[in-house]
Amino acid sequence: MLFYGAPMLRRQFLISSIAASAATTTPEAILFNGVIYAAPEGAHFRKVQAVAIAGGRILAAGENREIQALATAATRRFDLGGKAVVPGFIDSHSHVASSGLRHLREVDCDLRSIPLIVQSIRERSLKTRKGDWIIGFKYDDTKTAEQRKLNRADLDAAAPGNPVLIVHRGGHTAFANSAALQQMDINEKTPDPPGGAMVRDAQGRLTGELLETAVRRPASMNRAATASERREGVALITKMMAKSGITSVTDAAGGGSGRADELSPYQDAHDNGELCCRVYCHFNYRYVDPLIAVGVRTGFGNEWIRVGAMKLIADGSISERTARLSEPYEGRPNDYGIIVMPESELYEHARKAHLAGWQIGTHANGEVGIEMALNVYERLQREHQARDPRFRLEHCTVVNDTLLRRIKALNAVPTPFWSYVYYHGEKMSQYGTERLNRMFAMRSFLDHGIRVAPGSDYVPGPFEPMMALQSCVTRTDIKGVTWGPKQKITVAEAMRAVTMNGPYATYEEKLKGTLEPGKLADLVVLGRDPFTAEPSTLASIPVERTMTGGRWVYES
Repeated sequence: MLFYGAPMLRRQFLISSIAASAATTTPEAILFNGVIYAAPEGAHFRKVQAVAIAGGRILAAGENREIQALATAATRRFDLGGKAVVPGFIDSHSHVASSGLRHLREVDCDLRSIPLIVQSIRERSLKTRKGDWIIGFKYDDTKTAEQRKLNRADLDAAAPGNPVLIVHRGGHTAFANSAALQQMDINEKTPDPPGGAMVRDAQGRLTGELLETAVRRPASMNRAATASERREGVALITKMMAKSGITSVTDAAGGGSGRADELSPYQDAHDNGELCCRVYCHFNYRYVDPLIAVGVRTGFGNEWIRVGAMKLIADGSISERTARLSEPYEGRPNDYGIIVMPESELYEHARKAHLAGWQIGTHANGEVGIEMALNVYERLQREHQARDPRFRLEHCTVVNDTLLRRIKALNAVPTPFWSYVYYHGEKMSQYGTERLNRMFAMRSFLDHGIRVAPGSDYVPGPFEPMMALQSCVTRTDIKGVTWGPKQKITVAEAMRAVTMNGPYATYEEKLKGTLEPGKLADLVVLGRDPFTAEPSTLASIPVERTMTGGRWVYES
């Protein structure tokens, strides 16, 4: 029987669900007098007025009268005052623990001029012992007034007594001063490594910009974070995400680096009552052997913390313009981007994980990177067919009809950037009009019947889901410029993608993603109704409350 039907059938379902699943259970809480978008129905969402919650799950959903009749004297009641409620938002690709730790330890370079960045680095140097590293993050070269990249001279002036490394918001490039280059053993004669590059000026001198695998992290840089710092970082970032309405997130690098021991900050935060979002943790391919050796694989864990996919990287970044494209970047006729790992190597790592029962997620942005990942996945299924591998294409940004057909045939899950058009609009011109109509291709994925599960990739992209909805629905940036209008989708389609499709990507579709009886009580109360709001105002809709597992984890 479906969740909804005629009034009598709905009443019968309400009663039978209580009798079958909770014969002696009464609601611990009731949310009533709301506009609750409980589950997709056709092209829209079915609405109810109230939900009852017990044991962290939805006990029943329906009209105010029938749900309130279930209450006892001990039931907590919350009058929603007509506010809109949606299932909790699910960010299907982010970098959770690492970004939390970075907020605690590094210099936030999300600033709008190079002098402001230099000033922030100089201020940090005054608090830092001479010779110790200073690390910055969230720098974006296209968002500074100068419209040029940082260089080693800027950073030498900022902190002459310290090695400085400023990581681009996209995470695939970094900018070093002279002391940092020396610490990394990089000089004018150092050759470019496979899958990376050291940028040089017209005279052949290093500018300080390092691409992909050229970014080195010597032992002197890596002061190990304490267990307390790692827990605090997770608590901080999941609190930030809960404030935006996120109730579940995929960490695309495990607990910070994807090492086999890095679930611990999540476990520590959970044990301390500080974990505000559920987490599905990927693991870098370098670190899965110890897990495979003891029989751990995708799905191990519980409703809060679960082992995800093994992570591979095929090509570069969209925000840093290093993704491997089939045609060159606009205005750069010889630049097609970077292949980080050759297909033969991708296959060997993927085969090992596939045979051990792991899901595989491959970072692949450009058409060439996506094709490489699909070649590997198709070969694995030919040689060692798995019943339901749910291969993931992390980002899957630039597609074409051939790739879309192959993705559908594999039932692979793309996780495109959900806020890039809105937030990174100033970069879009470097991809060209034709290509932009094939990027972040939500319309194309849906039209091909592909279960697309978008994500923020935070730090590279903002994680706020309401911004994501506006980006996907309007395809306009923060200045109102439209990029790739052929990929526009409806509010209902976007809402389904950011609530219901995420659990499919993590094998949890029976557990969450809708507000049906038996599902986890993960939901968001919004200040305005996104289904009736003007699409150009979606990003400004406030999140008033976020509930995860029947507990309010954020209240405005």
